[in-house]
Amino acid sequence: MTGSHLPVDGRHILGALGVLWGKSEEKAGGTMNLLLSHLLDTAAVAERLWEGFLAPATKSMLDGVAGGAGKGRRLFAWLCGVHDCGKATPAFQRMWPKGAEAIRAAGLGWHEPTVSALRWRHDRAGAYVLRRVLPAAGWTEAHVAWVWPLVAGHHGSFPRQAATNPPRKARGESAGRGLWPQVQLALVERLTAELEFGDLLQVEPVRVPSRAEQLHLSGLIVMADWIASDERHFKGIDRLSEVCIGEARRRAAGAWESLRFHKGWGQLEAPRPETFRDRFGRDPRLSQTLVMDAARRMEAPGLLVVEAPMGEGKTQAAFMAAEILAARFGADGVFVGMPTQSTSDPMFTQVRDWVGDIDQRLSFQVALLHGKRMFNREWRDLLEGAEGDPEGPFGGVDAYGECEGDDLYGEGVAALHQDSSLPVSRGPAEWFLGAKRGLLCPFVVGTIDQLLFAVTRTKHVMLRMAGLAGKVVVLDEVHAADVYMSQFLTEGLRWLGQCGVPVVLLSATLPPGQRRQLTDAYLGGAASREEFTAGGALTEPQGYPSVTAAWMAPDDSGAQFDVSACGGWRDDLNVALELMPEEVAGPEATREAVLKAQEAADASVTAYLGLELEQGGCALVIRNTVERAQTLYSVLREEFGDDVLLLHGRIAVGPRADRTEQCLGLLGPPKEGHPAQRPHRLIVVATQLAEQSFDVDADLLITDLAPVDLLLQRIGRLHRHADVTRPGQLAAPRVVITGFGGHKGRQNLCAPGACGTELDERAPQFLGGSEFIYGRHLLLRTAALLFRDVEGAGAWAVPGRVPGLVAAVYGPGDGLVPEAWCEDAAEARQRWETRQRERAENAARFLLTRRGDKEGLTLAGLHHASLPAAGRGAGLDAVVRDGEPSAEVVLVIREGDSYRTLRGRSLTANGDVSDDLLDEVLGGTVRLPASLSSEAVQTLVPLPGWLGHPRLRYSRALVLDPQRSAVLAERQVRYDEAMGLVVGDRVTGVRAGS
Repeated sequence: MTGSHLPVDGRHILGALGVLWGKSEEKAGGTMNLLLSHLLDTAAVAERLWEGFLAPATKSMLDGVAGGAGKGRRLFAWLCGVHDCGKATPAFQRMWPKGAEAIRAAGLGWHEPTVSALRWRHDRAGAYVLRRVLPAAGWTEAHVAWVWPLVAGHHGSFPRQAATNPPRKARGESAGRGLWPQVQLALVERLTAELEFGDLLQVEPVRVPSRAEQLHLSGLIVMADWIASDERHFKGIDRLSEVCIGEARRRAAGAWESLRFHKGWGQLEAPRPETFRDRFGRDPRLSQTLVMDAARRMEAPGLLVVEAPMGEGKTQAAFMAAEILAARFGADGVFVGMPTQSTSDPMFTQVRDWVGDIDQRLSFQVALLHGKRMFNREWRDLLEGAEGDPEGPFGGVDAYGECEGDDLYGEGVAALHQDSSLPVSRGPAEWFLGAKRGLLCPFVVGTIDQLLFAVTRTKHVMLRMAGLAGKVVVLDEVHAADVYMSQFLTEGLRWLGQCGVPVVLLSATLPPGQRRQLTDAYLGGAASREEFTAGGALTEPQGYPSVTAAWMAPDDSGAQFDVSACGGWRDDLNVALELMPEEVAGPEATREAVLKAQEAADASVTAYLGLELEQGGCALVIRNTVERAQTLYSVLREEFGDDVLLLHGRIAVGPRADRTEQCLGLLGPPKEGHPAQRPHRLIVVATQLAEQSFDVDADLLITDLAPVDLLLQRIGRLHRHADVTRPGQLAAPRVVITGFGGHKGRQNLCAPGACGTELDERAPQFLGGSEFIYGRHLLLRTAALLFRDVEGAGAWAVPGRVPGLVAAVYGPGDGLVPEAWCEDAAEARQRWETRQRERAENAARFLLTRRGDKEGLTLAGLHHASLPAAGRGAGLDAVVRDGEPSAEVVLVIREGDSYRTLRGRSLTANGDVSDDLLDEVLGGTVRLPASLSSEAVQTLVPLPGWLGHPRLRYSRALVLDPQRSAVLAERQVRYDEAMGLVVGDRVTGVRAGS
């Protein structure tokens, strides 16, 4: 800072800069850190981020905002550095008594009773300071308007402008009278001069970034602040003469080396025509070439919707599209979002293999993000040699790293960025393992929830968005998102579109309306419009597989579309359709009637399988509820013995993982060069777990009725692999539909071809569990389609007919259901539409932007009316996923005075767990049904020996007696090694957990 910048009493102001503290002695390694030092430290960290972390696309965006190539670096450093300028106020400086005394001695005072009584956060004070300083330096209103929220929001939430003003009752005391405004100006000017700007006016940008780009930038500012606030790397400096950008850069260099940050691809080279063979060992299929060509034709970052049948190779096509889009538009990494934790795990392996083929070092930079990742052996191997526990879910605060505002010295995020227990691992830098930071890793595989979290009105949401920006986002099985989750998905696509993030969506069975909704959302964001409708410009694909590409033209000529289709790599399977109606007990039926109907249904399936598998073969039976799967399994075991396997969500995670691996080993894809070694006879009974990423091949499928897209997903497990030898009577694929009643014909189907084909005049009855899960509307339309086709051709050509079948059920057509069903169908549709609206409105309460606010220009007020569920004790999964909450418990067995694991190994009287037993204890984790979850949350606690354990202290224990039974929510529950958790009849007068 030159002398010309100082007012008449410049010596006093220099003296004030020499005592303004940014970190107290307790927070800076024993020596107070001057405020100017912390600002420069943060700016120096930003420079390191620019050189070694930011994606080329982010740098290009910042250069454009700053006014030219290479100018973005200094602007970025300045924006990060100025974040704590609000600490140069009495409201903050009074908070550390020793520092306050020095401030007063330097001639800066305040009325202590007034300032102490009226709290004013330093992040909001910083916004106020900038709104005074920047206009005086000549900045235009438009640029001041987007910059001040970056400062106001750096502790996690963006307030409205009115909330950043100093308390009126303070009468200027909180902001500072006398020399205070000049000291605040001098602080900002000194930062500006150290970064080699001539004056503050030279800092002013030339372009206002989009709101999504601002959110991205805000996340990077928070990241730089957290790094620069780590006292291990940034000890205090209390002499102004020692404070300069050179010293800050030296400190930042040491921190950077210690943190071991690794960028992703950098500027990736565009894939060559032969790259696909190099990556995957074979030439691309026609549909995969279609995807790659569409990615190459996109003129700007956009949306790529890939629709193809199961087994077509969508994942490999998406990987190549991601490479192409990253090379063309400057993305540095990828986020792959999957529908569930179980589908994320195998994808983690695939992504590591793929990025490792590009650069072997990058395979160690892939993060797995979901709540059960420590059950993934590959992820744990990456952290091998770590000391402490990187997976302690709370990390010193709550489950999602939330802090309750500032602490005494305004260090509200200290607990988040000073976690010295993090390990040194072979995987991603340990800094990324902290709360809310996982998406910042260059390559990430996780549940789609990670994207949905990034568009909730929660604290530090900017960190999540910063983790997505600069990447290519790939979302698999997007059809799995229901109407509630779809609100968050479309909101996410809006923000990604506005931020210029390329997105690849994969689906096997995407309804046309959903495809349009997702496309409109992305383009609406890219165009920064509240509403966007592609209309007739977006045509329907004329074939299957298909690719729909959409982007906004760089020349501002509007939305551009590229829709193409081709034939699949395999011929259609002509899947024969058979119906197995059953007696369905109505809602008023007695318990005895329900059990009788279930026994008859199980007997019918057992008899049918006895005939069909007489010469051997492998059958998959999918039930819509755990209870139906368990009762059928019991009956089948009596008939077929060890040839039956059961798989559902209430089997403890350890045994379930083993059983899933067993199923895949028996019925999974044959290893290359080896013929399939299949069992002579096998029956797998499963729930909806078998719908997604369950790569098994069944000779015969029996399934409860479900909406047509899910039914087709299940059919995708039929005759899935080539070169499989099948028994003669199962040589042709066949699906038998159960789970409905009210159909003419034999109620107990005991022989092939014995099912009736006449439609009853009444609409069919459905199982109560099926209607609860899926709703009557979609079940009726699917049943109508199915019954009609059974009467007609008696088969579905799969995958050729998949788009048409899905469109028929989800489309607006009224001619699908028989006339006799119309009244029932109309009532069901009305209930369904009402429920859909209610669920969409419920989700809207939690979205990052509200209706009417989607064309906002700045981040001001983004967190107005923040989520009521965003504080302590409320998981974000309850925000982005609808339905009744379910809880997880760890099952242990109490025998005498001690405990043992589910598999029988002994623990102590307090339940203490040694390292060699940890996996076994956690392997006893099981998810409870919703009917038991509320009671479990209220009554179950960790065992005494778990309270000090980093990975067990938050786990609820369900203690079973030696017979593996307990009472919970007045229900008798027991854990059976084969059946999993069995929920029995209601009992009264027994304490929970007894």
